[in-house]
Amino acid sequence: MESNKIEIKNYTLECYRVNTLIIGSGAASLNAAVSLHSLGQEDILIATSQWGGGTSNNAGSDKQTYYKLSLSGSVPDSVTEMAKDLFNGNCMHGDIALCEAQGSIQAFINLVGLGVRFPHDKYGSWAGYKTDHDNSGRATSAGPYTSKRMFEVLSTEVKKRQIKVLDNHHCVALLTNKAGSKVIGALAINTRVNDHKKAFVLFNSTNVILGTGGPAGIYETSVYPISQSGSIGMAFRAGATGQNLTESQFGIASLKFRWNLSGSYQQAIPRYFSTDKNKKDEQEFLNEYFSDFRSLLKAIFLKGYQWPFDPGRVINQGSSMIDILVHKEINDKGRMVFLDFSKNPSWYKGEIFSPDNFDSEVSEFLRNSNATQNTPFERLHSLNFPAIKLYKEHGIDLASEPLQIAVCAQHNNGGLKANIWWESDLGHLFPVGEVNGSHGVYRPGGSALNSGQVGSFRAAQYIAKRYCDPPMDDNLFLSEANGVISESLNLATDWIKSGDTEKNKLYILEIRKRMSLAGGIIRDKEKSSCAASEAADMLRNISGMLGARSVSELTESFLLLDHCITHFVYLEAINFYIEQGGRSRGSYIVVEKGEKKIPENIKSVFVPELCIYDRDVEKKIIEVVFKDGKYLINLVDIREIPEQNLWFEKVWKDYLEDNYTVS
Repeated sequence: MESNKIEIKNYTLECYRVNTLIIGSGAASLNAAVSLHSLGQEDILIATSQWGGGTSNNAGSDKQTYYKLSLSGSVPDSVTEMAKDLFNGNCMHGDIALCEAQGSIQAFINLVGLGVRFPHDKYGSWAGYKTDHDNSGRATSAGPYTSKRMFEVLSTEVKKRQIKVLDNHHCVALLTNKAGSKVIGALAINTRVNDHKKAFVLFNSTNVILGTGGPAGIYETSVYPISQSGSIGMAFRAGATGQNLTESQFGIASLKFRWNLSGSYQQAIPRYFSTDKNKKDEQEFLNEYFSDFRSLLKAIFLKGYQWPFDPGRVINQGSSMIDILVHKEINDKGRMVFLDFSKNPSWYKGEIFSPDNFDSEVSEFLRNSNATQNTPFERLHSLNFPAIKLYKEHGIDLASEPLQIAVCAQHNNGGLKANIWWESDLGHLFPVGEVNGSHGVYRPGGSALNSGQVGSFRAAQYIAKRYCDPPMDDNLFLSEANGVISESLNLATDWIKSGDTEKNKLYILEIRKRMSLAGGIIRDKEKSSCAASEAADMLRNISGMLGARSVSELTESFLLLDHCITHFVYLEAINFYIEQGGRSRGSYIVVEKGEKKIPENIKSVFVPELCIYDRDVEKKIIEVVFKDGKYLINLVDIREIPEQNLWFEKVWKDYLEDNYTVS
């Protein structure tokens, strides 16, 4: 790696020349760096806005799941079966599913070797359990902070290998060649520099691995960590294709401390209640929508197994009925909703909370788990004491303090399109982790962690074999990338000259409100069409509406532009899906006939029209390309799981001749 100073438009830019630039410092990015280094490509540089600021190091659940092929017990499993289960989530390419299934073994063992303490018995068997959308017990966990532990061991390995890291470097643009066929680097802001004329940094690189996570900053109600924002917009701006952008995942989470309230938090059967804005008029609002106490308690309990909102689980007083009612209480009635572990749920007819009211599945679980105590807090303590300790570490005592909750955006199953080596259709750009849209409509819980590890290794493998050339000459690089560099520096000059930051915060609030309104768990044609139109208007004018007085505010303005592009592209995809007749699926309900609110008679007759994948927009993958301020949407056939020829002599020959690293 080399660096030198370059003068452009009265700006002095540090320019780094490197084979592979890695943007982001989450578990996928760090695994890409470690994998590249172990494969012999040591010309690597990590640029990150905030070391450890992403979802990997700041998110989890009651016992955060890692999904992989079963490696213990007597129940048979196979790579093909796991690939089928991933593929059967709909709108996922079969070859990607096969790669994620096959690579899960290597990725998991690598993490174990680095020091992630996944539990095993005295014989070395890694026990598993069933997670959401999983019938095979492939899930495992290292506790509430599984992804944090992954980040810790991988960051230790990065430091051990002395891989160069540039912290406080926020990338604001991907740079492409004039033909727009491949990335050749990136432009960033060093937020530690006070003089904006000296804060910009150029990266001239052969490859870019993008690991900046999901679009965390565009939602009003979100369980993404505050420190993460996402930057998929700069990939759209560069010409990379997005896919499955309609498919986000939502679930009940706490707001004061952002955390998923899944697993044992629900299996302990806490009390749900709402209040007015002054925390008065307390009501156990769920009661009026369930036919009996037993059905209510079972639905709460099942939220543990079935945490993500799923329209298919609204029917027959299913667990996702609770998400709908929480959303209704907050959005339609303007009330606040809380989860209380100090008291048991009560029934409005005066029926007493008792094991006699438990469904057999609930009784068996609590009995086998020695969790039949008198209060939700005591049951949670018995089920999973670290889940209590987690909130205690953040100043919240679950024994006495109710948690304010909402139905929050948690994960995007869509993202950037990529092939089996995780390379985008924009050459030499490798999106890894959540920014990669490898998932379909449904996915087993924890499969995202596996995907990030498998994908980042495969990206490293391909780069080490096929893209190991040094970056181009600086003069040629500047000639090729001049357009985007000049445009970005001109924006910076204009925003600093304006100095008007008064409306910046209002714009981000507008984006988040629009996205949560039209892209949340309840979607209708009228709202999505209006939101997409408003987003388009905002995008046309956003560059001239922003201002900055410092380097940090300049960074925020570029981030706001990124969010504006992102929410525009996402809303266009959502609007297209609904206009083409797409129905309820994944983690959202498409409300019929433009209904503005969830029906009052939800108790018995609110049955969403579930997608059965018989329409083109449902059975094909939606791809979106953003170019010159406009978008193009295509429906693409899903690739089936490949038929493999695993005759050993053939595989051995291809491997020895290096014929396997092909797209």
